[in-house]
Amino acid sequence: MIDIKFLRENPDVVRQNIKNKFQDHKLPLVDEVLDLDNKNREAKLKGDELRSKRNTLSSQIGSLMKDGKKDEAEKIKQEVNKINEELAENEKLEQEYDSKVTEIMMKIPNIMHESVPIGKDDSENVEVERFGDPVVPPYEVPYHTDIMEALDGIDLDSARRVAGNGFYYLTGNIARLHSAILSYARDFMINKGFTYCIPPFMIRSDVVTGVMSFEEMDAMMYKIEGEDLYLIGTSEHSMIGKFKGQILDKADIPYTMTSYSPCFRKEKGAHGIEERGVYRIHQFEKQEMIVVCEPEDSYKWYDKLWSYTVELFRSMEIPVRTLECCSGDLADLKSKSVDVEAWSPRQQKYFEVGSCSNLTDAQARRLGIRIKGEKGNYYAHTLNNTVVAPPRMLIAFLENHYKEDGTITIPEVLWPYMGGTKELKPKKK
Repeated sequence: MIDIKFLRENPDVVRQNIKNKFQDHKLPLVDEVLDLDNKNREAKLKGDELRSKRNTLSSQIGSLMKDGKKDEAEKIKQEVNKINEELAENEKLEQEYDSKVTEIMMKIPNIMHESVPIGKDDSENVEVERFGDPVVPPYEVPYHTDIMEALDGIDLDSARRVAGNGFYYLTGNIARLHSAILSYARDFMINKGFTYCIPPFMIRSDVVTGVMSFEEMDAMMYKIEGEDLYLIGTSEHSMIGKFKGQILDKADIPYTMTSYSPCFRKEKGAHGIEERGVYRIHQFEKQEMIVVCEPEDSYKWYDKLWSYTVELFRSMEIPVRTLECCSGDLADLKSKSVDVEAWSPRQQKYFEVGSCSNLTDAQARRLGIRIKGEKGNYYAHTLNNTVVAPPRMLIAFLENHYKEDGTITIPEVLWPYMGGTKELKPKKK
């Protein structure tokens, strides 16, 4: 959510930002919120005037009573009562305007960084840099579930019977590899100085609306029936929610945290949920990183965060690239975002395995996360980034380490997490 003061002073900038996101249907919201904001300020001014008048009259009552002028005092009391009634109505109006302004402001997208490329959708995202040489082996690389099945590591049929499409059982060495990658990612981030955290896997609605747009909420979140609780789609939700309503000590800034959680997503409108693979699913596990920092430091952290993901993937000998998200592919709360994509030898193209975003003060405004400064309190900046999210990560791992005989080589960094296992062999047919 952007600053209402910024919108008042720069309505054309806000309108152009909306146009650049190809959300012209939201343009009327700018005039609507300006009109409501003006009425709200008028109501607040009227309220101040009524309270001032009431205080002046109230101070006269005591003097009149002291002088024995009870009739005059009674008339003033009646006048004060009328002011109180008028003030009560005015305060209801103020609350109504406040509520409507906030509701509309939460629909207006965050101001994008000037470097964000203008484009309608993800097809117009811009490649930034490649890390590692993408290799196409001289033999066929099977579909990832075929590789897993050859290693006796996945059971999709049983998962469908138990939970439906979009779920899976991982077993044996594939399940162990899945956990090994998460454990390695955890230690990788701890070694970068991040504090490890396991957060709540459910959050309340006021946290949901604080961390994401209404459109994202509808497409992603599972609600717990009969309770004000939602299953998290990523641990970023509860990690940022941890600071809700807090005034943070400047000496404690930045907060740099890495978190593990299962994640649950409806994937509403997503393609591929009926496929037999594990690329797009309803349930997965993830290692995440978040930063709460000073506004002037957020883009320094942004560059650090995505570089950590690149470094992690390269340490496991997986080629990756970074892709700048264009304006039309940028979620409303994000000011700038970059995807990290891994190389797929089978498809001979890159696919998304993580995303790094700077939300500037958009989440902090919604959640009331401020820093205590010498000249007053101000909103923090928040960032989030995927460290690693298996089983999608497993697709890149298995394809890039697949040998012609079906063996999967394990890179050295994972040996300690795999009990010294250096390769996985397919089961005998």
